[in-house]
Parts: sequence; C-alpha cells; structure tokens
Amino acid sequence: MTKQTKLIIFVFCVLKLMLHLMADVNSGFQGDELLHIETGNHPAFGFMEFPPMIGWLAFIQNQFHSQSVFVHHIFSHIASLLILILIALTTVELGGKSKAVFIVLLCILTAPAFGRGHQLFQPVVFTHLFWLFSFYQLVRYVTTPDKKYLLYLTIGVGFGFLTKYDILFFIAGLTGLLLIKQTRTAILQKDIWKYILLFLVLIAPNVLWQYKQGFPALDMFSRLYENQLDKLTILEVIESIVISLNPLTLFFWAGGLIYMFNVKNNFYYRPIALTIVISIALLALNKSKAYYFYPAMITLMIFGSIWFEQKILSKRQWILYPVAALLVLSGIVLIPFGLAVLPLDTFIKFAGIEKKDNRYEIEYKEYYSKTHWEKTMDGLQTVYDSLPINERKDCLIWGKHYRQAGGVNLFRENYNMPKAFSYHGSFYLWTPEKGELPKVVIAFSNGEAGIDFFQSFFNSVVAVTQIYNPYADDEKDLCQTIYICKEPKMNFEQLRNEFKTRIFE
Repeated sequence: MTKQTKLIIFVFCVLKLMLHLMADVNSGFQGDELLHIETGNHPAFGFMEFPPMIGWLAFIQNQFHSQSVFVHHIFSHIASLLILILIALTTVELGGKSKAVFIVLLCILTAPAFGRGHQLFQPVVFTHLFWLFSFYQLVRYVTTPDKKYLLYLTIGVGFGFLTKYDILFFIAGLTGLLLIKQTRTAILQKDIWKYILLFLVLIAPNVLWQYKQGFPALDMFSRLYENQLDKLTILEVIESIVISLNPLTLFFWAGGLIYMFNVKNNFYYRPIALTIVISIALLALNKSKAYYFYPAMITLMIFGSIWFEQKILSKRQWILYPVAALLVLSGIVLIPFGLAVLPLDTFIKFAGIEKKDNRYEIEYKEYYSKTHWEKTMDGLQTVYDSLPINERKDCLIWGKHYRQAGGVNLFRENYNMPKAFSYHGSFYLWTPEKGELPKVVIAFSNGEAGIDFFQSFFNSVVAVTQIYNPYADDEKDLCQTIYICKEPKMNFEQLRNEFKTRIFE
C-alpha cells in the first residue's frame, strides 16, 4: 500500500470521526440504544431480540458509570473507523489503487445510511464490521489460498453471528465458493470440517441460551414479518436503498455489479462475486429491510470503485474531479438527514420541516430525545415526590416499552428515582420471578398503551400528567402519560406468566 493510499485512509477516518463527534454533541439516545445500554447491566450469552455481543460491549462502557452519549458510542466510533480501514484494505487486495480507495471511501462518507447506522450503539455497525472483516478474509483466501485466512474467516462469521443473526445471509453466500472448481477443490482439501466445528463451538453458547428460552428470536422475527416485512415490496426496498446510499453512488455499485462478472483474465473475482450475489438474492427473497442489504452493497461499491479507476479514469483522469465534487456536494445536503451534525433548530430549517398541528415531524428521535428525556424525568420525579413517604419506600416504575424502562434506569440517579421494570423485550428477563408488587407503582407509556392496559393489573389507575412531544412523527409518540397505579391484582410471578408470550407486543 502506497503512502498516498495510507494518507487517504487517515484523512477519511479523521473526517468520519469528526462527523460522529459532532452528532454526539447535537443528539441524545435513540430508543433502542437505551435497551442495549441496559443489557450491559445483565451480561449473558443471549437476549430476546439479539445475540450477546452488544451486551458485552455495553458492560465495558457501563464501567464508566456515565450518561454521556459519547461514552456510550465509543465502540460504535471505533467500529466505524475499522470499517473504513477494512474497505480500503479490501479494495487494495482486489487490485484497486489510491483513486479507487478515495472513491469508495467518499461514497461511504456521503451516504446517509452509514451516518446514523454507524453512529448509534446498535448491533448494526458491529455486524457491518464483522461482515466486512469476513469478506476481507474471503478475498485474501481466494487470492492467496492459505488456510490461515479460512481460520480468520471462520472467526469473523462466528463473532458476526454473536452480533446479529443476519450474518447468516453472508454465510449462505459462501456456498458460492463451492460453485467454482478451483475454490471448491482448495476448500475441500483444507479439512473444512475443522472450521465448521470451530464455528459451531463459537456460536454454541448463544444457540443453547436461545434453546433454553424457547427461541424468542424466532418469535421476534415472526412478529417482524407480520407487522413490517410482509408489507414491504421489492420496489420500496430498492427505492430506500438508492436514497439511503446516496443516489449518486448508484453509478458505482451498479457498475461494480456488472464489472465483477465481466472482468477478463481475473478468476479471483468470480467466486467472490457469487458470494455477494447469493447473499443479496437471499436477502431479497426474505423480504429484508433496506438496511440489511448495506454490508453487501458496500462490497459492490468496492468493485465499482475499482471499475471506475481501471475503466474510466485510465482513459479520462479529469473525470475524477467533477465526480468527487458532485459526491461532496450531495454529501453536504444528505449527511444531516442521516447524522445529527446540525443542532435541532438548524436541522428543522435546513430540512424545510414545517410545523403542522402544533408540532414538527422529526423522523429520527435522537435529534430531540435529550430534551424529551429531561421533560420525562422531571415529570416522573414530580409524580414520585408527590407520593407519601411510606408509598415512596417500595415504589417502582413500570415502562410499557423497553426504551422507557431503559431511559429511567440510565438517568434515574440524577433524579433520586427508583428503578424501572418492563415486560417488553429483553426487560422481561430482568423482572422479579417471585414476590409481591409494591402497593404503588408509577407507570408511563406513549400511545402504544392506554389506561386500560394498566387497569388490567391494578384496581386503581389514575392518569396524573401528560408530556407533550412537539417533534413526534407518529401519533402514538405525541403524548406520554404518567399514571399512579395502586392495589395490584397480580404478583410478579403471575405477571411473568401473563407476559411470557407477549414480550414483543
């Protein structure tokens, strides 16, 4: 790798980190992040919605005992930089030079999908990391048939499985290696069973955990299909991919798709290309959301940048400048829609969002969640302080949604508030198995549950205050209602039985 290429990688890493740090300053936590942070207080070999990796990382971050967005994004930021480095290394391994590296990294930087997706403390950024690490090892193995790369590949997909189950689409794509004679022969001569056994050993603790819990992940996927995926059309997914990846990058990833099958005298590309195409085809057949395709689309961008360098720039080098300028300009326009690099009020003006029905509709909650949680915690504290001292002693907070319980548990120390519990998602795992409910419980929810929900479990439920959200993009998020619940009808054991099959409702 040349010094020029290394400099390009360094500059892009600095730019990407700067953008993410700006977003840390301007944003709060997205709802799912609050669940992921809470998993760090209960590290295990599995969780209801996802594999254990996010919980292990959260456990480390939680040792700082911080409520800072930056602290809880440390591993996300590190992963996002490693992703850039892996993309560059893979591009070089496949024959790309400095201009190809420049173009592919510029495509990544200016795509909204890789702003928010690589910013939040979610499994998404880490599955991108392990997918691309595994792809890099695949490329190295195909270009240099050394069994150590099969070992690294196995470790990569193993940790990818422990991060997010959609790595299975990449693993399925690896069957493409068996369709090409030279790779099939090489693999079958490498004691492939040893690598399969290693993979099974790596994932066994999580599979066993899922088995003991009755495979809740399958239940979650089933509900996801019923409520969301089954309603998607392929045209909607393609449209979402094109927009979220920056429409201008279509030129590169579409070019890469064609190029990797049409390169003459380069037999290395064919098995790699089959792996990518099989993965994409399986994702499409399973009606996956757009963001599931992103790691595979990155690999197409890699091929597209090499095609652009070798076939376009080799004849017309001047084209690099207007193309780069267009990507930069498009990035300036699109990046704020994928990453909170602007303060909320500035973003509202920049995006031209008009006030309707006394509210601004902001799609991404992290833009306004910081102030919204301050209002929520102030409201909960007011209600808690209004209780007689004897009722405060054993009082708990019930958040209908896991993000509500997660937010209370993250911020409660600043307000001297009791712990929150929930029967939604993985929070179900951390509720008491036995014992009586406190005589008084403070409950709160958005529009996903009304007073009738809590009346099923308490004889007395009173709505005491509402917190209005002027930025809600959905009617159910418009108001958050706080209730005082008394005279419980069930104990903790009965509640666990009640919600055993309702954790994703």
